[in-house]
Amino acid sequence: MISPSSHPVNRTAGLLTRFRTMASVGLRMMFHSKLKLMGTLLGVVFAVVLSNQQLGTFLGLIYKNMMFIRNSNTDVWIIPKSTEVVGPGKLSISAHYQALTTPGVEDAQPVLIGGANVLLPTGGSQQVTLVGTQFPKYVGGPWNIVAGSREALSLPDTLIFEDSERELLGGLNLGSVREVNGRRMTVGGFTWGLIPFGPSYAFADYEVARELLKTPRDEVALVLVKLKPGANAAAVKMELATRVPDAKVFDRRDFEASILKFIFTKTAIGITFGTSTLFGLIVGFVIVSLSMFSSVVDNIREFGTLKAVGVTNWDLTMLLFVQSVAYGLLGSLVGLALVSQMAKGIRSAKLALNLPPWLTLATVLTMILMCVFASSLALMRLRKVEPAMVFR
Repeated sequence: MISPSSHPVNRTAGLLTRFRTMASVGLRMMFHSKLKLMGTLLGVVFAVVLSNQQLGTFLGLIYKNMMFIRNSNTDVWIIPKSTEVVGPGKLSISAHYQALTTPGVEDAQPVLIGGANVLLPTGGSQQVTLVGTQFPKYVGGPWNIVAGSREALSLPDTLIFEDSERELLGGLNLGSVREVNGRRMTVGGFTWGLIPFGPSYAFADYEVARELLKTPRDEVALVLVKLKPGANAAAVKMELATRVPDAKVFDRRDFEASILKFIFTKTAIGITFGTSTLFGLIVGFVIVSLSMFSSVVDNIREFGTLKAVGVTNWDLTMLLFVQSVAYGLLGSLVGLALVSQMAKGIRSAKLALNLPPWLTLATVLTMILMCVFASSLALMRLRKVEPAMVFR
């Protein structure tokens, strides 16, 4: 153990000088006991790994609900009033025609969405979510194509399937033939990662999808609207809402906010992952608090010596603050490195941790705040330390 007296503190010294002295003493005390250091860091790392794993999975699931929105290159969505997320629905085709004639609209494309059964060669069937989009733009998908091309949808009786579901659908390859809703279809390509909460997406030309889904000609699932450059989005939305009163009209941001509200209020996803994340933070906080408090108790005479040479409670606050920041930074770096490796290891089309840059920054700040708060408990014990105890 270093001698605290090697860093005497002058009560009249400048704040910066005292802070540097306390920081030096705090870091040397922190790294002196390797076992205590590892125990405290373990709490931070545990909190980082568990909270990021849960939040990353949660954000990944949210993306699955929003990937259709984010990959459609669309400004405004017209959906049935009963629709909460992107999925099957019944909307009058008049919404499409109304959108086409609305000032400020450059283009509008109808989309069909519904469930379809793929008959397997070995017997039985597997369900997919069939999406029908119009030639030649195919607004609404497919995207993330890893084999074939979207132009294949212009060929007769052709579908594009999800690559990660090839074995599940009976060993699909380009050119394979499968019976879908009673009609023989040819595989024209594969996408990757297009698996929402339900069955994976499969794409077809609009007319083919209409026949497979047996959808009347006067119905669509939704309409995707592209605005003219410079058009007032808010004004166009209001006009569309007036022209199509039996539908919801969203821009991308509003639609994503609506989906988030649905997930948090009408599903158990938010509660489940929120509880797990909170649990990780609480357990990490307890471990860090106990470790820091134990470290103070074990070094109580050293802290008494510091007070005997002129160190104030404010100086000790700075010492513990520096230690807290160091614990938070080191633990976050180790934990984030583990989470990054974990994300690479479990990455798949069905489950992928979504770890955006803001989550990394939020993690570091949260861990530092957690450690600072934990150190305040130890500080309460230090305030009661009397300098005279070193002479007993």
